Amino acid sequence: MNRFYFFLALLMAIAIPKSVLAHGSNIEYQETIAITIHAKYDDGTPMREAQVVVYAPSDRATPWLKGTTDKSGNFSFIPNVDDLGDWDIKVRQSGHGGITSIPVGNGTLAINNMGVNSASAGYTSSQKLVMAAAVGWGFLGTALFFLRPKSEQ
Repeated sequence: MNRFYFFLALLMAIAIPKSVLAHGSNIEYQETIAITIHAKYDDGTPMREAQVVVYAPSDRATPWLKGTTDKSGNFSFIPNVDDLGDWDIKVRQSGHGGITSIPVGNGTLAINNMGVNSASAGYTSSQKLVMAAAVGWGFLGTALFFLRPKSEQ
């Protein structure tokens, strides 16, 4: 009977839907007159009304601008073009979020990976497979520990 419960627990652990797992985040941006970011979780859900803090290259300790994303996870601002360099944007909601750095200068915007962004957000399939195997191995090891024969002392 104990083995039945063990295999039932193992099956439930493997079958946990993705939406139950922890949230990563994506922060994307596009170049217009302003910088527009689109913040979303790894599963594609927009980070609605998330806190946004923008830091200018000239003063990384003091927020240059604070705001919130809209219901679609979008936030726009116009950087000071005289302040060239990497503008850091931090997006947070309920303990989840990320930071991205957007270089501003020479008339172009290019992404500089500094945390979570659209190019590197989330986990790859191989990382997810390794994590699932590690969790399964942990469950199996724990179950085998408790199912071992009791030694006589």
